[in-house]
Amino acid sequence: MKSQEIWKYIHSERAQLAETLDSLAAEQWSAPSWCEGWSVHETVGHVVAAAEQTPLNFYRELISAGFKFDVFTERGAVRLARVSPEELIRRLRARTTTTNHPPAPTMAMLGEIVVHGDDIRRPLGLVHRSPDAALVAVANSWKSSNLLIGSKRRISGLQLRATDVDWVHGSGPLVSGPLQSLVLAMTGRKGSHQDLSGEGLPILSVRA
Repeated sequence: MKSQEIWKYIHSERAQLAETLDSLAAEQWSAPSWCEGWSVHETVGHVVAAAEQTPLNFYRELISAGFKFDVFTERGAVRLARVSPEELIRRLRARTTTTNHPPAPTMAMLGEIVVHGDDIRRPLGLVHRSPDAALVAVANSWKSSNLLIGSKRRISGLQLRATDVDWVHGSGPLVSGPLQSLVLAMTGRKGSHQDLSGEGLPILSVRA
């Protein structure tokens, strides 16, 4: 998938997430997200921080965090969680046309907004379906990568098969279900396992 098309999906997902956020009540902002230890507000802060990030600022903040990526991400989320929901929504909408990003592949930014969008929505009982092409691109990117989220290790020795899209990967005990839930499972989101089935699911559950 070409960079221009990837950005089209990123911008669309950001815009749709902003619409979702605009409809949330105050108590929903303080509810737990699927990002362990983070509220919805903090996860939104992380999304906005990533959307506003530049390579130079990324390295400055990473150095300040002692090159510890978990400290780096935690600081960004907590800092922006102090910003009001209205301001975070405004700033997210401002990133529906820009193409700045940290020193990472553009595809990583698509995966970021797809997964964190569901980290926010699903615990609140909200349903969102990302485009098939975007999900296939993200799944294909992560199936062979252990960078940061360890997807390759997590699904090693398993066959993942989507039930709603023509996508399959690997061999071994089967894990099947909607591709969006498989993508979430690849990143360790156990909440997505309720949508999955197959003899490989217990193995995946132990690894998540």
